[in-house]
Amino acid sequence: MNFSIQSLHFSPTPTLFVTGLVVMALMGGLSAVMVKRSVHPRRTAGVETLRLLATLVGVLFLWKPEWRTVLHPETRPRIMVLTDVSGSMSTADAETPEGEVVSRRERVQQLLTPEFLEQLSAGGANEVIQQEICAAVPDEPLSGTDLTTPLIDLLEAENHVRAVLLLSDGDDNLGQPPVVAAQKMLQRGIPLFAVPIGTEQRLPDLDLIAVNAPTYGIVGENVQIPFTIRSSLDREVRTTLRLTDGTGRSRTKEVVLLPGVENYESILWRIQAEGSSTLTLEVPFADGERVRSNNRREFNLTGRPESIKVLVIDSLPRWEYRYLRNALSRDPGVELSCLLFHPDLGLGQGPDYLSAFPSKPEELATYDVIMMGDVGVKDGQLTTEQCTMIAGLVENQASGIVFLPGEQGNQASLLDTPLGDLMPVIPDAEQPQGIVDPTPSPLELTGEGRSSLLTLLADTEEANPEVWASLPGFTWHSAVSRAKGGAQVLAVHSNRRTQYGPTPIIVTATAGSGKVLYMGIDSAWRWRRGVEDKYHYRFWGQVARWMSYQRNMAQGQRIRLYYSPERPEPGNVVSFHANAFASNGAPLEEGEVILDAESPEGETHSISLTKSDASWGAYSGKLRITQPGQWNISAHIAGEPDSQVETRLLAQGVELEKIGQPARPQVLEELARITRGRWLPPQRLGELTHEVRALPEPRPIENRIPLWSHWLPLTLLISLLSAFWIARKWNGTI
Repeated sequence: MNFSIQSLHFSPTPTLFVTGLVVMALMGGLSAVMVKRSVHPRRTAGVETLRLLATLVGVLFLWKPEWRTVLHPETRPRIMVLTDVSGSMSTADAETPEGEVVSRRERVQQLLTPEFLEQLSAGGANEVIQQEICAAVPDEPLSGTDLTTPLIDLLEAENHVRAVLLLSDGDDNLGQPPVVAAQKMLQRGIPLFAVPIGTEQRLPDLDLIAVNAPTYGIVGENVQIPFTIRSSLDREVRTTLRLTDGTGRSRTKEVVLLPGVENYESILWRIQAEGSSTLTLEVPFADGERVRSNNRREFNLTGRPESIKVLVIDSLPRWEYRYLRNALSRDPGVELSCLLFHPDLGLGQGPDYLSAFPSKPEELATYDVIMMGDVGVKDGQLTTEQCTMIAGLVENQASGIVFLPGEQGNQASLLDTPLGDLMPVIPDAEQPQGIVDPTPSPLELTGEGRSSLLTLLADTEEANPEVWASLPGFTWHSAVSRAKGGAQVLAVHSNRRTQYGPTPIIVTATAGSGKVLYMGIDSAWRWRRGVEDKYHYRFWGQVARWMSYQRNMAQGQRIRLYYSPERPEPGNVVSFHANAFASNGAPLEEGEVILDAESPEGETHSISLTKSDASWGAYSGKLRITQPGQWNISAHIAGEPDSQVETRLLAQGVELEKIGQPARPQVLEELARITRGRWLPPQRLGELTHEVRALPEPRPIENRIPLWSHWLPLTLLISLLSAFWIARKWNGTI
């Protein structure tokens, strides 16, 4: 039931209404009895008055009181014409009655003629107001379309709106869902008439969506630059991409782009000089393509001279060990150390040999990659503590580890150590010494292997399968049941299978912050047949550089810093990892590592990295990227400014407003349905004038203040109860 006392409105249920009256009657009777029995009737009457007032306020609370005011407009009814001027409205896919195709923005201008606006005004009965919405904000990286905020702002600013006419493509990519505004319009009784502009079909276009280049590469080496192209053409396109630097040097790649899908490809680029350079990847304009602006991307790539420290550990000087040692020792970018546990002759000796396994974490931490040959935990080889130290190095300091099993089967003993968890495969426990085939078998690349930089032995990706097909086969391989979950199989045995599929031979995985490679054959040295060092040296050089890449992103005397993702977008959270060292080179056990990030606009963000593992000086933290452009990153040990290491992070811009995307009329249709308006195509816009004239006058705006949830009445109730309790004590009655 509902009743009012001028502007005060109540809406109790019948039960609460009757209950309230009964409570008031009982309280009135109780107060009368208390006054009659009291020896001080006047004072008691005042106390009981407070009791009755508190009871009355409490009962009124239960009846849900609201203070209602009605605002009567003083202007003519208004019809708001909202036109979307966001970036996507520049898409040229709107067809005129004459069959001409114009941009969505131009089509809106054609529709809103003076004659049409005059008809909406109904001879002056309505006031027609035009307003542009969703305009691009200068210097705003995430400028896009927000259909909700303009509608809500309109409701707050206007109090006499008869209808809203919205002309848009429906591309809403910022703010709250438009249905939030539609619900508010429904409450006010304001219908929305929506006119979709543009087509639901994507324009014929080749869109170079993303280029995911690494932040740096090694001078004289190839880097692999992945990219994504979306084709909305109705046919297969064969085209040639071109990658160019500032000096005019270029490289091309022929690609086949399938229609209607995103095509993932990559192109190789050889870095020839140190320093940063700007590269441009460009897709030629295809026949029938309608948008030129998204066919090229620019990005920066830095060239560095690099010295990678590699430790090779094995038990016997087998052929694989000898040729691997030669390949790495002759690589100018690799600093090699070897540890050979010969069962008969003792530790190997020579210019690159160690006299013992590194005894301290800081000594082992100097190595970027550790290659584990046919060694295990046994007398004269490794200990469990040394295996634990190697695992800690990989997981906490982003070093890489390569497992190279052999016919002795020594690596089977590593399964009971922390290194067993790092292996990306599950070995066959019944065949620890591997399997020997009577005839050689070739390796077969998987889909991941065909696109991986590790297995790229040719100068071009197109020629790579032919190179692998020409490599000599192998007769021995390790017995493996399957790859572990999360591992990436790059190559398999071409003739042998397990119950899980082809036998994995080359497998990669991540372990903590480091990388792992499993090489299940011991005859990569045979790849030298007929070509000498061409493929063998190239493969192991790529392995060393791939594994050490992240670890060497930013390195100083006291701090090593690396992060992921390398090229974030605004809104992404970047994970930073740091390894900090004391002045004596040992991992920092006590201390704080501070990371400072300066945004492209000069704002500084400072975070304290959390200690992950004190025994390895590992710290980590997260930072949210808010702007595109170059972020200057530095990290230092608190109180030691000379420990600072600096790098830069390039955040890619996000284009929320994309030209060539299909229109979304379903968004506008839902808005019209919720507000009880109408959705109609542009060619039927003339029908709108008759419907608007038939609309009733806008309802006066009614403002409601729910007193039952307002702080002021609650304060009054608490004050009355407090006054009653104090007065009762003072009066000396119960």
